[in-house]
Amino acid sequence: MNSPFRTKTVEQSIRDTEEPEHALKKSLSAWDLTVFGVGVIIGTGIFVLTGIAARNNAGPATSLSFVAAGVVCALAALCYAEFASTVPVAGSAYTFSYASIGELPAWIIGWDLVLEFALGTAVVAVGWSGYVRHLMDTNLGWTMPRALSGPDAGGSFDLLAFLLVLVLTAILVIGTKLSARITAIVVAIKVTVVMLVIIAGLFFIKSDNYKPFVPPAQPQPEGASGWKAPLVQVLFGYEPTNFGVMGVFTAASLVFFAFIGFDVVATAAEETKNPQRDMPRGILGSLLICTVLYVAVTLVVTGMQKYTEMSPTAPLAEAFKSVNQPFFAGAISLGASVGLITVCMILLLGQTRVFFAMSRDGLLPRVFSVTHPKYRTPYRATILLGVVIAVVAGFTSLENLAELVNIGTLFAFVVVALGVIILRRTRPDLHRAFRTPWVPFIPILSIAASFWLMLNLPTETWARFAIWMVIGFIVYFAYSRRNSRLGQVGANAKY
Repeated sequence: MNSPFRTKTVEQSIRDTEEPEHALKKSLSAWDLTVFGVGVIIGTGIFVLTGIAARNNAGPATSLSFVAAGVVCALAALCYAEFASTVPVAGSAYTFSYASIGELPAWIIGWDLVLEFALGTAVVAVGWSGYVRHLMDTNLGWTMPRALSGPDAGGSFDLLAFLLVLVLTAILVIGTKLSARITAIVVAIKVTVVMLVIIAGLFFIKSDNYKPFVPPAQPQPEGASGWKAPLVQVLFGYEPTNFGVMGVFTAASLVFFAFIGFDVVATAAEETKNPQRDMPRGILGSLLICTVLYVAVTLVVTGMQKYTEMSPTAPLAEAFKSVNQPFFAGAISLGASVGLITVCMILLLGQTRVFFAMSRDGLLPRVFSVTHPKYRTPYRATILLGVVIAVVAGFTSLENLAELVNIGTLFAFVVVALGVIILRRTRPDLHRAFRTPWVPFIPILSIAASFWLMLNLPTETWARFAIWMVIGFIVYFAYSRRNSRLGQVGANAKY
């Protein structure tokens, strides 16, 4: 019990969910979880990264990059599905790690997820604000005062991003089911826009735009050196290329951002009516749907417009403008701005559930694990985090920090896959409604694939991540270890 690698059993985790004032309301179905997954995955990635990856890294073969990134996520999803159905408790990778590897690794992964979801929510809120300001300016003739347009637009405060996060915070306090209903409506709009791109775009494809499908390899610009260089280049002298076969994998490490969020589905396990059945369906179903849509959109857009001419900021809309279809371009911009709302909401949902789980275990102040007497939501944690993230989104330019979201997610994938292997050996008696196939081969492959993408991220991203982790170690040994409920089992705490 004194070891920082002490584990909290699955039975203890489940008993925690039965404490009245720390229990969440079970209201979600497999359909709700799938909608959540699609809602958070289809966002900035498909509306923005398609153009950047095609123009700079892989050309028409960007569709293969999405497949590669989707395979990495699928390997992780199989591990997440086993854990979420076996340990149906809020907290996702944090809870899974606590049950398999130990308290300190669980704390580190929880600390990592807090950063990932917080920055992800703020980044998407700022992106949404930019879309809305553009629509207001071009279609309605309304221009936001520069001072209230945010640092990225030369202002000092992003009012729209700030207000969006506060409104979503209020919705999440009222209830997860309400969040699911709103998400379902917005996801329907978003998927309609994506299908519009695919179906309408088919009529404007030119086969010449696919030639060559995999452009010849080119060295990356000299600017991608030093702290900006991928860690794999610094460690092994590996020279990453744009285009060619390796360019496809370089693009995969970029478009991986487009899949970030499917693991958020696992954070809602405790609020699911039948988690043993519905969690695997929600996680794997949403990932499959989004991968198919991503590949289809990429093939259509790179067929409509030569990859060298694609817009790095609004590739879908600009592709339709290039074929004189302004109506479709406007519809895509509107769908993107509406769709980003659900991305913000679900990332904020995941953030609060991880924080709630850590608080309930005593690793963070227990006051934040009290649920609302009427709505049965972690309202204190939700309000605290919502206000903090709203302020961050309002005042901060997060361009340089966005890659921390990628490395944080991939790190979580590594830990979850390792946890599946360990728990299979330490607790073979557990009932597993869903079992990851071919253990330990699939988890090991997941670890290797995730780590490879991590190595392709800039060295400065690794440095920032290391600093955040060091802060996490300090907080753990200064506060969390002494206040852990698991560490107090023999004294005051009861499980």
